[in-house]
Amino acid sequence: MTEDDQAWSVADFADTQWTRATGAGLDPHAYRRVTGGLASVADWGPAFVRTGHAHLARADAVLERRDASGSALSAGEHLLTAARWFHVATLAPYTGAPRAAAEADRALGRALTLMEPGARRVSGEGFTGWLRGPEDAPGTVVVVPGLDSAKEEFLDLVSALLARGLAVFAMDGPGQGVLAATTRMRPEYEQVVGRVVDALGVGRVGLVGLSLGGFFAARTAALEPRVAAAATVSGPFRLDWEQLPPPVRGIMIRRTGGLGAAREFARHVDLTGLAPRIAAPLLVVDGAQDVIPGVTNGAPLARLAPHATYLSVPHGDHLLGNARPDWLPRLADHLAHALTGLRA
Repeated sequence: MTEDDQAWSVADFADTQWTRATGAGLDPHAYRRVTGGLASVADWGPAFVRTGHAHLARADAVLERRDASGSALSAGEHLLTAARWFHVATLAPYTGAPRAAAEADRALGRALTLMEPGARRVSGEGFTGWLRGPEDAPGTVVVVPGLDSAKEEFLDLVSALLARGLAVFAMDGPGQGVLAATTRMRPEYEQVVGRVVDALGVGRVGLVGLSLGGFFAARTAALEPRVAAAATVSGPFRLDWEQLPPPVRGIMIRRTGGLGAAREFARHVDLTGLAPRIAAPLLVVDGAQDVIPGVTNGAPLARLAPHATYLSVPHGDHLLGNARPDWLPRLADHLAHALTGLRA
């Protein structure tokens, strides 16, 4: 943990992560109970992992019963909850973060095996994830996480897309989620998405990126012709390394492999020249309360992309976990309509 990380009080850190954690699906009362018992930010990861293990134990107990008082569905729900807690454990500096990410990945896999027998694990060079939804879906959406997020964070977004009849591939890419321990983040995400589309065997995809994933999605939409629709949520248009807050710089250093790599990565996060090349219909979602020094939000992207719509939610914060009804249905409808030609 760096000096900048140590400067956070645990109460401040918990407040900062509040809407993100609850937006990811953690029960708000459980979140307050767990974080209220922490003495320092250093205790965050272990406490969240313990809570994840408690939900694993509940799932295992249900599976051992498997009678009138227990079901595979109940076990799967406990496993999804465990996956969320394991993922949120990684949001604070924590030497056990790679193990927590691996546990999140395993819990999600176990849950989908129980709850959705048709779900399929798809992995390749620089990516891994789960393809869900009907085999004859009229469209497929790839969900791209950000700097320190992962496929386990956006299960509600996936559910909204599935409810509209779409197939969804929620992925971890280089430096993300379960791959963070073995790969490094890089700006050329369109190369990874190209391999994903090849592996999925589809002719075109929709793409939604969240936080830094919004930059990845917009860049990919400009450079990968098989992207037929796109959306960004809290995605940066441009980064200024010197102005970024120290905690953000610290995460970027860890995810890219060093200070020099992080500076170079940040220099490439600039959509000025790429935005006019985005031919697909694009929805850009920002929270007006999402103000991070060194980050230019999505308004310039929406102005420059030829077929973009801009949605700014006045009270929305980063990732808009405090404003989900104001953007999530609209985003899901945007992708469904763009991919199928039908109103959702």
